[in-house]
Amino acid sequence: MSSAAAPRPSRLQKEFRPMKTRITDLLGVKYPIVQAPMGWIARSQLASAVSNAGGLGVIETSSGRLDEVREEVKKMKTLTDKPWGINVAQAFVRDPDIVSFVADQGVRFVTTSAGDPNRYCDALKSKGLTVFHVVPSLAAAEKAIAAGVDGLVVEGGEGGGFKNSRDVATMVLLPLVASKTDLPIIAAGGVTDGRSMAAAFALGAEGVQMGTRMVSAAESPVHQNWKDSIVAAKETDTVFLNRQGPGPALRALRTEKTSRFELEPPPNIMAEMGRALELYFGGDMEAAIALTGQVAGRIDSVKPVAQVINETVAEFEAVMTEMGARFGKAAAPA
Repeated sequence: MSSAAAPRPSRLQKEFRPMKTRITDLLGVKYPIVQAPMGWIARSQLASAVSNAGGLGVIETSSGRLDEVREEVKKMKTLTDKPWGINVAQAFVRDPDIVSFVADQGVRFVTTSAGDPNRYCDALKSKGLTVFHVVPSLAAAEKAIAAGVDGLVVEGGEGGGFKNSRDVATMVLLPLVASKTDLPIIAAGGVTDGRSMAAAFALGAEGVQMGTRMVSAAESPVHQNWKDSIVAAKETDTVFLNRQGPGPALRALRTEKTSRFELEPPPNIMAEMGRALELYFGGDMEAAIALTGQVAGRIDSVKPVAQVINETVAEFEAVMTEMGARFGKAAAPA
C-alpha cells in the first residue's frame, strides 16, 4: 500500500468500535461494508472515500478501459492508505496480463465476476490475493466454491446492473447459499442501511456490498440528475430488462427509454449503452440505461460516504441490540 498519509477524518467520521467478522479480518477493514465495482463509477474519487470511512473501496474494470483504470489506481494510492480492492469483470476484460496487473497494485482483495470463477482464481490466489466471486444462484456459488474461492459475494436480483436472467431475491438466495457453505459471504442487492445490513447478517452474511446507495453518494462521480432520480424513485421505479437475451439481463432505473424496452426489448441491449457517458456524466437520463437497484426506493437524500457508513454502523448496532432485547428469549424454555 502507499505510504501517503490518508486525509484527516471529517466531522462526519465518528469513532465506532471496529466490527469483527471474517470479512473484516480478510479485508483488513474497520467495517464489513464494501462498495460495488460499478463501471466508470467505482474509481478513485468514490472508492477512496469508502476506504477512508472504514469500508472497502473497490476499483472497477467493467468499463473495459484499463488504461484509465491504471490511472485511477495511481490516484487511489495518493488518496488513501487504507485497504482497497479491485474487481475483475471477466466479460469486459481483454488484457491477458490482468492477474499480474491486479497483483502489482498492492491490494489484498479482488472480486471476480461476469464469468467462470475457474479462469483466474488459482492465478490470483497464487499471488497472495484473497479472491471472492460474485454469484447470482446456488449453482454459480457451488461452481465458485469448487474453484477454490476464499468467499462469495451473493447478489440478489433486486440489485442494479447486470443480472442473471432467472433472478432470485436476496431474501431467498442468501440463506440458501449460506446453508450450503461455510465460506464467508458478502451480501449484495437491497442493502442500503444498518437495518438491511442486520437482515443480511441474520440470513448468513458477514459483510455487505452497497451499489445504488454509493451511486447516490456525494462523492459519486455521476451527474446530479442520476442522483436526484434515485432520491425521487419509488420502490417500483426500476425495470428488469432483457430477460430473454441475447446478452445480459439488467436492472435499471425506470425512464421513458427503459419503460419502452421493458415491453419491446431492443435487438442488442449492450448497444444501448453506447452513449453511457452522456448519461453518467452529462446527465441525459435517456441517453443510455441507468443501472440502479430496487433499493433506490429507500434512499431519500444524497449523503457523503462517511455519513452513509457511520449511520449504517450505528443503525446496525442499534437494530441488533433491539432485536436481542425484544426476541432474545423467544426460544428459551418456559
